[in-house]
Amino acid sequence: MSLAGKKIILGVSGSIAAYKAALIVRGLIREGAEVRVLMTRAATDFISQLTLSTLSRHPVTTSVHSDESWNNHVELGLWADVYLVAPATATTLAKLAQGICDSALVAVYLSARCPIFFAPAMDVDMWLHPATRANVERLQGYGNHLIDVDNGELASGLVGQGRLAEPERILEVLRAHFARQHDLDGRRILITAGPTHEDLDPVRYLGNRSTGKMGIALAEAAAARGASVDLILGPTPLSPQGTGINVTHVRTALEMHREALQRWPQATDGILCAAVADYRPETVAPEKIKKTGDGLTLKLVRNPDIAAELGQQKQPGQFLVGFALETENGVENARGKLERKGLDLIVLNSPRVAGAAFGHDTNQIQLIDGNKVTSFELKPKREVADDILDRLPAHPTPSP
Repeated sequence: MSLAGKKIILGVSGSIAAYKAALIVRGLIREGAEVRVLMTRAATDFISQLTLSTLSRHPVTTSVHSDESWNNHVELGLWADVYLVAPATATTLAKLAQGICDSALVAVYLSARCPIFFAPAMDVDMWLHPATRANVERLQGYGNHLIDVDNGELASGLVGQGRLAEPERILEVLRAHFARQHDLDGRRILITAGPTHEDLDPVRYLGNRSTGKMGIALAEAAAARGASVDLILGPTPLSPQGTGINVTHVRTALEMHREALQRWPQATDGILCAAVADYRPETVAPEKIKKTGDGLTLKLVRNPDIAAELGQQKQPGQFLVGFALETENGVENARGKLERKGLDLIVLNSPRVAGAAFGHDTNQIQLIDGNKVTSFELKPKREVADDILDRLPAHPTPSP
């Protein structure tokens, strides 16, 4: 994928690695991108504004209070297809994470509606410090994209993590991003997300700890890549952002089952991410259940198996993805579920992994397709969503 015609902002902060900004700008210009450069005051101690303005063919801005940038920092944030901060120092990461708007770099970041990529550069101990790790996680939690540091010799003379990613790797990340933008054009993807609540009486229900974050991330990522998304969302205060997502709110497993079966025939792909209750109370008390005696016995009945029914109804050209949350024998249990329910791919995750599964902004998954198991590191759920969507077949045949 070429970067020709792409509008890219480069934010440069005060690191010895700032000299690589010249290589990044030159690479972007060579590929035909339009580039605007923002610098912090500290960055000008390491590389001159003249160098970057010459390479980018546009003036470089350092202060939001300058005459030329007072009104157009918002305009610039709306102009760009991507905002890349490279290098991003520990100080700049902290300011971005906390919204401390003392430079044009941060002002445009806060105004930007485009995807944000940040490539850190600092000494190893600074990179590994809990404060830096927390700022990185917060930025990723906002939906920004980390271009991870390289391992090698640092300016301090130490060897370890903290080197700015090489310019070519940064360009390759941007190429991959733009290549994904329309790779799901023409697809109609059914996604289930969130928990279900199975009522006991007017005030109580059986539920689980799902928040819907993973399914919402999948819906947002699929829509951003050109798909039309039908999101069936269980009870959660969260909602997806962006266009191209048709949301149907449901509460119970029976409601989710009904909506999923209704929409599946029109879908090219299905991703069943919801944590659907396996059982529901046989009867729902019309009034609040009062305490009587030392115990309470509830009779439960099985809910329909949405994944199995969609697997049975799957037509040629449709691709069905399921999720498995396992606490033991994960791969074995997930593979069994894949085969029994007629799935094409299953996503395995575990609540025993710190920072994964319910309630977190991150997840760690394994993708299982027959005998093939692909493992991924812990990462933001939006990036996990792209890893899953990358496994959809390239040219599905739309269902009748």
